[in-house]
Amino acid sequence: MILDGQTKVYGIFGYPVKHSKSPTFQTAAFQHLGINAVYVPFEVNPESISQAVESLRVLKISGVNVTIPHKESVIPYVNELSDEVKVIKAANTIKNVDGYLIAYNTDWYGFVEGLKELEPTIEGKKVLVIGAGGSSRAIIYGLLKEGVDKIYLANRTVERAKKLLNEYLQHFKVVDKIIHPISLTDINEIVKEVDIIVNTTSVGLNDEDFPLFNYDFIEQRHTVVDIIYKETKLLKVAKEKGCKYQNGYPMLIHQGAKSFEIWTGQKAPIDVMKKSLNLHY
Repeated sequence: MILDGQTKVYGIFGYPVKHSKSPTFQTAAFQHLGINAVYVPFEVNPESISQAVESLRVLKISGVNVTIPHKESVIPYVNELSDEVKVIKAANTIKNVDGYLIAYNTDWYGFVEGLKELEPTIEGKKVLVIGAGGSSRAIIYGLLKEGVDKIYLANRTVERAKKLLNEYLQHFKVVDKIIHPISLTDINEIVKEVDIIVNTTSVGLNDEDFPLFNYDFIEQRHTVVDIIYKETKLLKVAKEKGCKYQNGYPMLIHQGAKSFEIWTGQKAPIDVMKKSLNLHY
């Protein structure tokens, strides 16, 4: 690859950001398609987010991904919000069109496309979603778009789950018939009713973390997703029981692929992106 005056610059805003895998697979995609572009990490302190977004206009940076902790804080500084950002209230992709900044959220799409590698048909399924934070908001948006039958939304504080439900009522009809807020202690009672189990919390990141519920209730028929980028205790049990399961990498790849397509207008080379990270899921 030759850098010249025509090279477009893309990147990712995060804090910290050194661990990000996005530069690896996005660069592989650019090179595979012969696109004259680079993708670099930008470590942005939270107090500097307004200047960071303005730098996209000043330096004519073509687009960025946005990761923790900036997905919500970038929103006031862009020119336009996509429909899904208005609902999810978080953005992970910004496109720069001659200084006019458009924010998107591709996390929901990444989750859905990753899940479809295990479950081609999501419509009509019953799903347990654990956690009511930012990732959960995007995942629930995707599940609702796919027409799931029921979502049990489990959170340590049920009030937060209820708050999410009330916000989504403004955008989805009869969502109160689909989303059922419950506490973590209720999971053991309802896990037998669901088809898909999704952990959106950070529980499992450390090996000494306590289980989210009694994993003995997991059955072979369950499909289990943990959006953490490792084989957590939850996934180890799913593997032992013969379940279909996946970690956070499919969601990561597919959300990044959608961002790539928003920026370039070209179909993302998914297999190339996976290969760059040595992923064989």
